[in-house]
Amino acid sequence: MKKIAYSQTRRSFLSKSATGATAASILPRHIFGAPHVPPSEKFGTALIGCGGRGPGTYSQLCKGLDVELVGACDVDTNKAKRFSLARSKGKAETYQDFRRLLERKDLDLVAIATPPHWHASISIAAAEAGMDVLCEKPMTRFVAEGRAMVNAFKRYGRVYQIGTFGRFKRSNDKASILKHKIMSSGLMKDCNAVRMKKGGLKIKQWSGTPGIGPQTIPDTLDWDLYCGPSPWKPYESRRTGGTHRGYWDYEGGGMCDMGQHHFDPEQWTYAKDHTSPVEITPFAPPSHPEVTGMWAWVELKYADGFKFVMESGEWGPSYDRHPVRDVSLDDLSKVDQDKINSMPDPEPLLSFGEAVKQRKQAGGHPEAAHRAACILHLANLAIRLGRKLKYDPDKEIFINDNEANRFLNPPMSAPWRI
Repeated sequence: MKKIAYSQTRRSFLSKSATGATAASILPRHIFGAPHVPPSEKFGTALIGCGGRGPGTYSQLCKGLDVELVGACDVDTNKAKRFSLARSKGKAETYQDFRRLLERKDLDLVAIATPPHWHASISIAAAEAGMDVLCEKPMTRFVAEGRAMVNAFKRYGRVYQIGTFGRFKRSNDKASILKHKIMSSGLMKDCNAVRMKKGGLKIKQWSGTPGIGPQTIPDTLDWDLYCGPSPWKPYESRRTGGTHRGYWDYEGGGMCDMGQHHFDPEQWTYAKDHTSPVEITPFAPPSHPEVTGMWAWVELKYADGFKFVMESGEWGPSYDRHPVRDVSLDDLSKVDQDKINSMPDPEPLLSFGEAVKQRKQAGGHPEAAHRAACILHLANLAIRLGRKLKYDPDKEIFINDNEANRFLNPPMSAPWRI
């Protein structure tokens, strides 16, 4: 790997400059008198979580950048070895514990594709170690993890991109840009728009199966490390691989598997990147405490009246509380329509690669990714509790609801914490 010719390395400079970064922009090195990174320099990269979505997530990390894979990490050593062999002919060192990988001095960028119960802890550790991160969706397993990630990436001045990219297409679509302007203008005081997502959430596919007995742990798997911050449970194979999605300990069913893909671009379009719903109304059967299950629909209402609705299309009645309709210029007065038409287009969203090179915030930055994940977490909590919930998006707590608030920041298994 090529090293920077000047005395101050990229990692040391960026780590030192991180404390002066803002949430919106990480100041580039040349402002402080350091030269630009030579175009020929390679970024040292690694993948943590080498099965399933891992190779695809790593490919997204590499787009537009000159990189060299230096590490591959997985709690199953066979998966790490296979990825190193496939992408570097075995040259990239393999690890079972991400903490040892993050000690490397030649590592700049990390792709994370573990199950979601590990996303926050590993992402924060990578940011603390001075690395930029591209992480698989969903961002987190519970709400408090997301706020901790937002704070960490702001504190350390690192770049973060969530592993879903629909908002980039929306930000170049004229109709979506118009809706974004309408909703971000503050002129829509009492919005009656209802945006429906019907189907495509893999509810039955990723519903869990309770009551499976313990099985023998594979020799290559560190099961204790797999469980990590989540409650320790006896090993059984459905708790790993894609079927991990059916267990509350690790993810949130099809809602969380597919939901960030669907609602992240919607969230940008309707200018909700910095807020969350205030009322969440579900229609679902009683939920199992251990595994995810079926549901009919969830309505999520924002403070301005705007509503997202997700309908599974796999169980129960269809949503019929309000007619589905979109936002329109016709919802505004002629004076306000003129104001919208005179507004400049929003700033272009930067890809992860461009954000890394420019030291600016990526399009799927931590706050936006956190708020999109909150849509899914709040919907799932309403399903699990079987009732309407009222939420304060600024304090990020449920209003006068101790039972629901316990799910926002559940205990983590020692020694892990956020």
